[in-house]
Amino acid sequence: MPEQTTPSARGLSRRHLLTGAAALGTAGLGTAALGTAGLGTAGLGWGAHHTATPVDGDMAEPFHGTHQGGIATPPQANARFVGLDLGEGADRATVSGLLKVWTEDAARLTRGEPALADTEPELAATPARLTVTVGIGPGVFAAADAVDRQPSWLRPLPVFSIDRLDDSAWRQTDLLLQVCADDPVAVAHAVRVLIKNVRSLVTVRWSQRGFQHARRSRPDGTTMRNLMGQVDGTANPATDQFDRLVWDDGSKYPWLAGGTSLVLRRIRMELDTWEEIDRSGRELTVGRTLDTGAPLTGTDEHDEPDFAATDRHGIPVIPPSSHIARAHHTHDGERFHRRAYNYDDPPEPGHVSNSGLIFASYQRDIDTQFLPVQQRLAEFDALNQWTTPIGSAVYAIPPGTAPGHYLGQTLLGTLT
Repeated sequence: MPEQTTPSARGLSRRHLLTGAAALGTAGLGTAALGTAGLGTAGLGWGAHHTATPVDGDMAEPFHGTHQGGIATPPQANARFVGLDLGEGADRATVSGLLKVWTEDAARLTRGEPALADTEPELAATPARLTVTVGIGPGVFAAADAVDRQPSWLRPLPVFSIDRLDDSAWRQTDLLLQVCADDPVAVAHAVRVLIKNVRSLVTVRWSQRGFQHARRSRPDGTTMRNLMGQVDGTANPATDQFDRLVWDDGSKYPWLAGGTSLVLRRIRMELDTWEEIDRSGRELTVGRTLDTGAPLTGTDEHDEPDFAATDRHGIPVIPPSSHIARAHHTHDGERFHRRAYNYDDPPEPGHVSNSGLIFASYQRDIDTQFLPVQQRLAEFDALNQWTTPIGSAVYAIPPGTAPGHYLGQTLLGTLT
């Protein structure tokens, strides 16, 4: 039979590639033609003039340990949150098998090695501080016949008056993958590999892409800004307070020692109307100056706000309805760790923008730490006019794991 000369579903033939190259040459698109147009090898970054520059792509975050990565880890520039549901008939063996695969693949990917059966191993070579965090929802406890070990706080949040939840798009799921890295290619590759290797066991319900400032665009440790221009996360507890406020001690649920809880809220921002307010109005709404992030009673971002301070007319300097006044903890037990990401997705037809915040908070107990603050914000927060929660989910985050063990093993039993 004559040699195939057209592309097939299995690839291109040698003859097709050679004849295609010849056609390009006769069309005057060879290297000589490029050179005469000022686009020679030097202009394209090829050849002897190329010099290596230092890169951060090989930086790796540890996977094994007492806690999962991606929580106390300094936030990376890019994130993907993926909600997945177990297939019909899933049981304890299904869940443990899935978590074993994820553990093995995540351990390899985070250290810059390809996952097992990785068809694009070159993409794994630059982890760029990749972390993979696994969360489990109520459906996992039901499937694994472990409802007696389900934390009391692991249930849907109350529907607040400000919520306009889109349950068809951003609802609670059985499982969560939180994948973060400074390089979006590392995130995309990790997500694809992790899902591809268990796709017969789960269904993806939603995927949310988030971003912060690019690595090295600002000094390390600088508080992120959301798309309203505000600093976001100023009041976070220091990492030396995580044992008290974030990591579970195992006293009530021994399997959760070293783990935590996650509240994930998708908050749409009405940027078109927010931009109609003058700068003073924005600062009074938030309670902080926009340039430094300092409270209106201070000069530095991390100054403690003085909610009792008044001006010469006796009017509070920080309005009681401002966001920081309503969000401020009334006692230390209402503090939690925020790790938010911006989103800016293509708008729906007829809309100008589709932007907002993927709000992730981590705490020992959702009921005692998160809910009181969220209830105050829902009752009256001046910022509510420009923000709308459209998605809500909660997850238990199992503790980290040691080599030879798997995430969730403390819940599901011994290694088999």
